[in-house]
Amino acid sequence: MKKFFTLIILLAIAAAAAFVFWAQQPIIQNGQPVIDFTINPGSGVRSSMQQIEKAGAPVQPFLMMVLAQVTGNSTKLKAGSYELKPGTTPSRLLTQLVRGEFAQEALTVIEGWTFRQMREVINANPALKHDTASLSDQELMAKISSDYKTPEGLFYPDTYMFAKNSSDLLIYKQAHNLMLKRLNEAWLARNPSLPYASPYEALIMASIVEKETGKKSERTMIAGVFVNRLKKGMLLQTDPTVIYGMGDSFKGNIRKRDLLTDTPHNTYTRAGLPPTPIALPGTESLHAAMNPAATDAVYFVARGDGSSQFSANLDDHNNAVNKYQRK
Repeated sequence: MKKFFTLIILLAIAAAAAFVFWAQQPIIQNGQPVIDFTINPGSGVRSSMQQIEKAGAPVQPFLMMVLAQVTGNSTKLKAGSYELKPGTTPSRLLTQLVRGEFAQEALTVIEGWTFRQMREVINANPALKHDTASLSDQELMAKISSDYKTPEGLFYPDTYMFAKNSSDLLIYKQAHNLMLKRLNEAWLARNPSLPYASPYEALIMASIVEKETGKKSERTMIAGVFVNRLKKGMLLQTDPTVIYGMGDSFKGNIRKRDLLTDTPHNTYTRAGLPPTPIALPGTESLHAAMNPAATDAVYFVARGDGSSQFSANLDDHNNAVNKYQRK
C-alpha cells in the first residue's frame, strides 16, 4: 500500500511538472502566421478557450481552463479582439486575456488633409467598427462636441492606436480632443497683438498656413504675411481657400474665373478669414499662426523650388511674379 501511495505521489509530481512545462511552451512556433481571435462579451473561461480554438489556435482548451483555475484567473478574462503571436506560451496567453492586451492597430491622419479625406480613410479601415459611416458631418459632430457644428480643422493629424473592432467614433473623439488640447496650448502662448477674436479664428489661419506652405521653415513668414494683410484690411487672396470653396468642381487647375466666383471661402471676393478652417493643421502651423514672423511683407510668390519670394510692396511683388512665374 505504501508503494502504491508513493507511486501516486510520483505520478502527481510528474503530471504537475508536465503541466508547468506545457504552460511555458510556445502554442505556435516562430515563423508561423499570427492568429486573430475574439472573445465575445459575457464569455466564461470554457467558452473563451473554445472561441480561441475555433479561430485556429492549437490551444488545449481543457488545460487552459485548468491553468486559469489554478492561477485564480478563471473569472478575470476580458472580452475583446486579440492576436496570438508566434512564441506565445499558454501562460502568456492567459496573461493577455486577464490584462486585456487587445490587438493594436494604427491609423494615421496626415497634416493638410481635409476632414473629408480623414473620413474616407477611417471608413475604409477594416479593423474599425464603422458606427458613424452613415452619419452626416453634422450628425457626427453632434456625437463629439456640443460647441462646434462644422468638423473641418477640428481633428489633430497624428497616428492613433486602437484595439481591433473598436468603434470609429473613438478615433474621432481622440483626434478632436487632442486638437483642442494643442490649440489651447498654442493660444496660451500666442503673440498678444494678433488680430484673432478667438482660438477658432487662429485655427482657421493655421489651416491656411498649412495649405499654403511648401517649405516648412517658411510657415511663420507665410503667417506673418496673412496677419499683416488682416491688420491692413487687405483681402487675403489665398488660392487654397478658393479651391476649398470649389469643392468637387475643382479638377486640378485654378483659373481666373474661379478666383472671381464667389463662395463663402473665397478670400479673393470676401474680406477677412473664411468662415471655417480649410484643412487639418499640425503643430507647426498652429505655432506659426499664433507666433508669426515679424515682417513688413504683404505679398509672396512661389519660386518654383518649394520656397517663396516675399515682398513688402506691389512693385516688388510684380517683379517677383515676372521673374518666377512668367518664364
